[in-house]
Amino acid sequence: MQTKTSNRVKVEQDYRLFFVFMTLIMVGMYVVSLIENPALQKFWPAALFTILLTAHITLHWIVIRLIQTPVRKAAYIIGQGLLAFVIIQMSGNIGMIFALYMALIGECIGILGITRWAALTVLFYMALSVSNFGLFADTGSAFFWLLASIPTIIFVSLYVTLYTRQAEARERAQALADELSEYVAKVEDLTIANERQRMARELHDTLSQGLAGLVLQLEAADAHLSNKHPERAQEIIQQSMETARSVLGDARKAISDLRHESGELEDSLRLEIFRFTEATGIPCNFHLALSQPIADSVRETVIRAVAESLNNIARHAKAASSSVSVTANENEITVDVKDDGIGFDPNAIASGHYGLLGMQERARLNRGRLEVRSEAGKGTHLTLTLPIESK
Repeated sequence: MQTKTSNRVKVEQDYRLFFVFMTLIMVGMYVVSLIENPALQKFWPAALFTILLTAHITLHWIVIRLIQTPVRKAAYIIGQGLLAFVIIQMSGNIGMIFALYMALIGECIGILGITRWAALTVLFYMALSVSNFGLFADTGSAFFWLLASIPTIIFVSLYVTLYTRQAEARERAQALADELSEYVAKVEDLTIANERQRMARELHDTLSQGLAGLVLQLEAADAHLSNKHPERAQEIIQQSMETARSVLGDARKAISDLRHESGELEDSLRLEIFRFTEATGIPCNFHLALSQPIADSVRETVIRAVAESLNNIARHAKAASSSVSVTANENEITVDVKDDGIGFDPNAIASGHYGLLGMQERARLNRGRLEVRSEAGKGTHLTLTLPIESK
């Protein structure tokens, strides 16, 4: 509502420029008439002349509020024409014919546009002007006035039409800009919501996976200490310290720019598998076969999926062996993570398992698909398929 009101105010301000120019011309002709016409140098004729011209100008200024219905529009056109006829006769000034009727013609074209009704209105005003001219001079002069005024009418019509269309185009452009502003606000809200979800995934992938690996390493060190193997425990503690530093660096990076710079895919995957095997002692067979580069977002999704899958194996599978395979064809890259553990029911995942949810969300955002196959006692097979080129 506020936008529509402001647009209407701007249009009215555009019309005011025309009214100001028109008023200045009429006031100038008013002064000339008072000076040149002796009849208007008397008090009562001058007062009546002033009142009528003031009323005529005032009606111009409030025309937008007066022509809200067809009946009032017709009454305004007829009333202003007759009022102009009387004012011109009182002025005795031929120049007043041009000033008043050309203003009315320009105004009616601005109101009615280039239509049949506008043409009839122009004919009405021209008939009145010819009558005024005929009362001042002979019929031949009136006919000459009619011919001479036609180019002026055409010029005024074209000017007012172009000016009106420009004002309307400006109004439409402003309305479109307002709509775009609303659309941008909605997109911004959606972007903020999506960014929050991405932050949750990033922080989970960085902190949860890293801390889970750290806990596994410390548990292994504790077990070696209990079994009187301090050298092996010390090695694992050193690895845990390196893991803690790495997790801290990753967390700082995720919080600062929420972007994971994974480097080369093979190096990153081998690092994840090394951490897994060192912490759990579970062997992991690794196979990588890529024939072309992949997008950064796809590479990140692959690394996160493998890290989360290995983390789940370490925490829940009780597996004796595992494998990671990453292969690609011309269009898709496929990630297979398997284990021979106790398995589970994929349709009965308890709430709070944000790792699988995060992988599903990452797959969806990259136009991929995630499939989890598992049965009790038969291990788990996770397959993630992604397009080579990210959206």
